[in-house]
Amino acid sequence: MLLSLQIENFALIDTLNLEFGRGLNVLTGETGAGKSIILDAIDAALGGKVSSRVIRTGTKRAMVEATFKLDQVLAAWLVEQEIDLIDDSSVVCSREMTTSGGSLRSRSRLNGVLVNRQLMAELRDRLVEITAQGQTVQVGQAAQVRDWLDLYGGLSHVQQREIVATAFADYQQAKASLEKRRQSERDRLQQLDLLTYQVQELKAANLGASDEVEQLEQERARLSHVVELQQLSYKVYQGLYQNDSDTPASADLLAQAESTLGDMVQYDSGLQPLLDLVSDALASIVEAGRRINIYGEELEADPQRLVEVEHRIRELKQICRKYGPTLFEAIAYYERIQAQLAELNGGEQSIEALEQQEQKYQQKLIKACNSLTELRQTAAAQLEARLVAELKPLAMEKVQFEVEIAPSVPTAAGADRTTFLFSPNPGEPLQPLTAIASGGEMSRFLLALKATFSQSEAAGTLVFDEIDVGVSGRVTQAIAEKLHQLSQRHQVLCVTHQPLVAAMADRHFRVDKQVIDQPSLFTPDSDVRTVVRVTTLDNFTTRREELATLAGGHSASDAIAFADSLLAQAENRRQGRG
Repeated sequence: MLLSLQIENFALIDTLNLEFGRGLNVLTGETGAGKSIILDAIDAALGGKVSSRVIRTGTKRAMVEATFKLDQVLAAWLVEQEIDLIDDSSVVCSREMTTSGGSLRSRSRLNGVLVNRQLMAELRDRLVEITAQGQTVQVGQAAQVRDWLDLYGGLSHVQQREIVATAFADYQQAKASLEKRRQSERDRLQQLDLLTYQVQELKAANLGASDEVEQLEQERARLSHVVELQQLSYKVYQGLYQNDSDTPASADLLAQAESTLGDMVQYDSGLQPLLDLVSDALASIVEAGRRINIYGEELEADPQRLVEVEHRIRELKQICRKYGPTLFEAIAYYERIQAQLAELNGGEQSIEALEQQEQKYQQKLIKACNSLTELRQTAAAQLEARLVAELKPLAMEKVQFEVEIAPSVPTAAGADRTTFLFSPNPGEPLQPLTAIASGGEMSRFLLALKATFSQSEAAGTLVFDEIDVGVSGRVTQAIAEKLHQLSQRHQVLCVTHQPLVAAMADRHFRVDKQVIDQPSLFTPDSDVRTVVRVTTLDNFTTRREELATLAGGHSASDAIAFADSLLAQAENRRQGRG
């Protein structure tokens, strides 16, 4: 419940302190008197959207502060949000707005603690709900109608919507994964063709040792110089072991040295190590001569093998140019693309698995949406009966109302498109409410809708901004009684031009504009300013005069008599309902 409202330099209000009470609180005044400014201030205090125009001309700072009654549920929520309690009875919501260089800055506080807009929006939903004829747009929005229906359905709808939202998120993720995989399929096939060709080419190359090129080049050099190698090997053989000329071979010279050292060792055994070295050298020379002789005898010219070697070298060098630059790197690349090819060849199975996963989550989503639709159909039937019952006392005895639930594409909120269908007159077909309802009919519908929901909602503050515009006297009386009925469970704050509604008020405020002497920074040559003033009509006389003004535009005796009658009737109705 809204206990008090303090406003400073907000629009046309310089300073204002209001105290509200239980039951029906009514704001009256001429058109343009500033009644809506007070509602805008309440909205601003609870984090509503504001612009620099809300700051009173001539000032740079505006402030609004709304104090609400604290209950146990709200106290627990504040503790959960780590907001300290001022006391056990109230919570203070304030908003400071400043302007500098044409830009607006604002800060919201809750019990003096700076809070963000998201937290204030959550608190706003717990404290106040505003109903106005401007909600016609919302009534025509399928999403809003669906949300109202789920709100009426209660906890079971909330829980099922959470299940649907989770199923929708899972389905969207599976669908995105599949779509991404399908989008990459063309690239995969192109890559598959390329890698298949490369693997086949490298496989046909029959790659072996990474130094095969070096080995082949050595073999090619040997095959290209067979005759020269034969000649040179024979020359080496002669020099080492057996020389056809008169010059002794190395083996002959070493044999002579060995023989001489053998004679010397007989006289000096210390030369034995030297003799051993020469003997070993002679054995090595003999073995080298034998091997070079065998090498020379085995050398043969092989032109065909030379052609094969040269062809293989060219083939390997071509491979190196494409996949190397070295044969070692080409072999490593071959091994790598074999693994990539195996992975790409499994792509079809991957798509099939993703398709199955998408279908599984789609079926899960459809099942969850169907369950939510069943809940909505049940709630819709109950809402239809309840809303018609609320509309009948509002001079709509023959009204027909239906909540149409049509299938739609599944979303996180279900697979239903919900529309309010309406027929105020017998024999007329049901049509969308926003298409055929007049202003007065829409006013009564919104009021009945709020009355329907109020039974299941926690007590709070309901704000009605000129909900009674465009209706006749009999209907106005029905609206007044419905507002009073709502005020038995909720605090109701109502802006009205109707004396029938104002007469039912438990607390009545008159809003008007006054011109005062106060120069402005922006109009220094002028010494007058327009301000909004609010008067609490707390006695019979002042209320009677205001009702007379609303009824007849003046305080003539007939208007006063009418006002007396309204007050008496209102008192009788309140006592009857009490």
